[in-house]
Amino acid sequence: MGTADPSGQTARAAAKVAGSALAVGAASAGVLLAQGYQTWRTVGPRRAAPHYVDGRYGNRRGVSLRLAFLGDSGATGLGATYGHQTPGALLAEQLADRSGRSVLLSVIASVGARTEHLADQVDRALIIRPHVVVVFIGVNDLSHFVPQQTSVRRLAVAVARLREGGSEVVVGTCPDLGTVRPIRPPLRNVMRRTSRRLAQSQDVAVRAAGGWPVSLGHVLGPEFAARPREMFSSDQFHPSEAGYAAMVGVLRPVVLAAAGYGPQPRPALPVGSRRGVAVAVG
Repeated sequence: MGTADPSGQTARAAAKVAGSALAVGAASAGVLLAQGYQTWRTVGPRRAAPHYVDGRYGNRRGVSLRLAFLGDSGATGLGATYGHQTPGALLAEQLADRSGRSVLLSVIASVGARTEHLADQVDRALIIRPHVVVVFIGVNDLSHFVPQQTSVRRLAVAVARLREGGSEVVVGTCPDLGTVRPIRPPLRNVMRRTSRRLAQSQDVAVRAAGGWPVSLGHVLGPEFAARPREMFSSDQFHPSEAGYAAMVGVLRPVVLAAAGYGPQPRPALPVGSRRGVAVAVG
């Protein structure tokens, strides 16, 4: 889920694990490398482009709500059959229905993005000053071996900048890569642990920076694992329209609350912390 280049991602991840052969043993490293190559052959190269879904949702008078999506291919909705099935379009329609206002959607996310690309995306978002920003990021950091502390720090800085610019920020934390069926054990177990650790760190960082974290992997991981043919698209990596609908179902109450149209309270800061990027990545 949420990456642009599944064809190379798992093979690179396996290579990284295999590089720790002193810890896992040469035989185990060889197994992981073989599994990474097999996953690459199963998933194959990306053959589709994300739908263009920017625009106005809801024909209502008055000042429009501005909704922006930042991050990677999960935020673009890559894998959905039609544009209206992408998370941006779904949430824009639902926010328009609940608020009674038109919603202007801007998908600034890009296929293959990592946290290092968030700074430029935030620059673009600050120009339009969205009321709510939704962010999906992290999977490509794992595939490119970005240190967890670096990845989390970049995300926290992005959230803090958006908050300073007046936007509410909802972050769908890293999905559980252990649900991706082409990844076979024991590599699947490694990817599950790594993605879960990153998601937990993202949760703490986003809260400390003043955002709203949503644990997509924790909530939806079992459903994706139980129904992979339905929840994943044909590449067996990105969500399908059913997968995105499930994600939006989890995100919806948080996005509505962040926009001021729901009862959910703002997430509490981590115990013993103060708002700030330094705390988030400490």
